Amino acid sequence: MRTPGDDEQILTFIYQFVDSYRCSNESFHSAAVIFGNPKSASESEFEDMLWYRLNSFVELDRKKYSHDKRVDSDPTSHLFSFSLKEEAFFIIGLHPSSSREARRFAYPAIVFNPHEEFERLKRTGRYEPMKKVVRRRDEVYLGSFNPMLKDFGEAPDVFQYSGKLCDSTWKCPLHHKR
Repeated sequence: MRTPGDDEQILTFIYQFVDSYRCSNESFHSAAVIFGNPKSASESEFEDMLWYRLNSFVELDRKKYSHDKRVDSDPTSHLFSFSLKEEAFFIIGLHPSSSREARRFAYPAIVFNPHEEFERLKRTGRYEPMKKVVRRRDEVYLGSFNPMLKDFGEAPDVFQYSGKLCDSTWKCPLHHKR
């Protein structure tokens, strides 16, 4: 996860996922990129690696594609979403050392969830009930729901990507604004 050696291959995988997602009639889609190393890293180290990878993906992607026009390209905006192949994503970082038990995974991973699926859930009235179930499970199993969780438009999504608790002084390391 620390090096860009596989970034083009990963981007090809994400592009194939986008193509498949766009043609699918299924309700839920996620693409997970799982890294074999490092097997242990602190939460801050994972966050640095996550943003390094995301910056690299955007740099490669911008050679062919624009940012998804349905969302903002400015990571400080409340309407920002990460975008590859002109498809907006909500990013979830997972790793063994996460302070949030729900974000712990045996290996470092980046999960790409299509932003449009959340919008579809809202349009069909399924988003709020699902959100309540997820937060209730967090409270039951973890003692509280993730304080970083915000609905799209309430705060920039970037605060939620790594899973690390951030305060209002945190600045998004995504520097490839389009």
